[in-house]
Amino acid sequence: MENDVGLTLFPADGDTRSPDVGWSYSGFAAFRRQLARAEGFDLDAMWGFGGERAWSDVSTSLEPLLDRPDDGGGELSPAECAALLPRLEAIVDQWRNGAGVPRTHIDAAQQLTVVLRLCVAKDVELLFL
Repeated sequence: MENDVGLTLFPADGDTRSPDVGWSYSGFAAFRRQLARAEGFDLDAMWGFGGERAWSDVSTSLEPLLDRPDDGGGELSPAECAALLPRLEAIVDQWRNGAGVPRTHIDAAQQLTVVLRLCVAKDVELLFL
């Protein structure tokens, strides 16, 4: 288990009882690398992650989640949450039925879908803190 400082994603609904999802920074980076692999590309090869490949070279509805700084801050709009939710749910199903994906990534992805659905339902932003 990693103990470095972390990142929490939560709905901007002002309700402290709303679900959230959190990672250590290194855990969030590993989670996003796993998502990128599911989308058929290497995150470390992308511009902003040490590589030269432009984001315009890949097609994924998960780009708003993947192409962002590791250290938090910012938000996703309710429309962005709605756009990435179907693909994330499909990946969760894929991961559950496949092998080689750490249980922590599956659990985090499932929790993230819960948070995204709430953001869409309440029409609020997803905040990164």
